[in-house]
Amino acid sequence: MGRLTAETRARNEEAIRAAMDRLLAGAIPPGGGCDLKTLAVEAGVTRTGFYPKGDRPGPYQHLAEEFERRVKDAQAAGIVTDPRAAQIERLKAQVAELKERAAERDADLAELTAFKTLAISRLAAQHEEIERLREQAAAVGNVSRLPAARGGTAPYGSCS
Repeated sequence: MGRLTAETRARNEEAIRAAMDRLLAGAIPPGGGCDLKTLAVEAGVTRTGFYPKGDRPGPYQHLAEEFERRVKDAQAAGIVTDPRAAQIERLKAQVAELKERAAERDADLAELTAFKTLAISRLAAQHEEIERLREQAAAVGNVSRLPAARGGTAPYGSCS
């Protein structure tokens, strides 16, 4: 690429500033974003002009710095210049919330599993104790069973 004439450079700077204003106003082309790549495409200049060339600045580096500063200022003011960036931020927040909910559910599940294990072990211990006592009572032989309750009638004075 040859050297830019003052006229070409001025025309390109004007095109870059117009594209910068469009992008910051929210006129983002399909597949583009509010970034230097889209700015270069919209202005019709090469993206390399926004970056330094060794020890000397690029011809449009000052405009790239101005664009990035204006984007940051707009974001700080709460202005959404790029709907994709807003969608990404919304989705990041949603993912964080879902991760938190999943962690809470995992903790609840672990707690319930521990409770279930404890309850089953207690029931098994109680069952073993009942079986042991039944065997002990049967071995002694001096324990008699109570008669079965009569069905259908309640005894006098009962509350039922």
